[in-house]
Amino acid sequence: MSKQVTLEFPVDLPEEILKDNKALNKTKITLVLELLGQGEISQGKAAELLGITRYDLFDLMAQYNVPMADFSAEELQRQRKDVE
Repeated sequence: MSKQVTLEFPVDLPEEILKDNKALNKTKITLVLELLGQGEISQGKAAELLGITRYDLFDLMAQYNVPMADFSAEELQRQRKDVE
């Protein structure tokens, strides 16, 4: 099932900007990475939505400073103790 997202802006934008595929793609990437960073979607889903591999997604995540994992301080301590 496909969903469509509509963005509304409070100002008039020039028509050529609305047809600029590079700008629209960057908007899509930003939205997907924001959802990923908030934990709303998985890395697999983000890669699927962007039509890229997970490896390419990791590059984008690094470029946009989206953490690969979001562990609580307690979880990090537990994992550290497991390693030791």
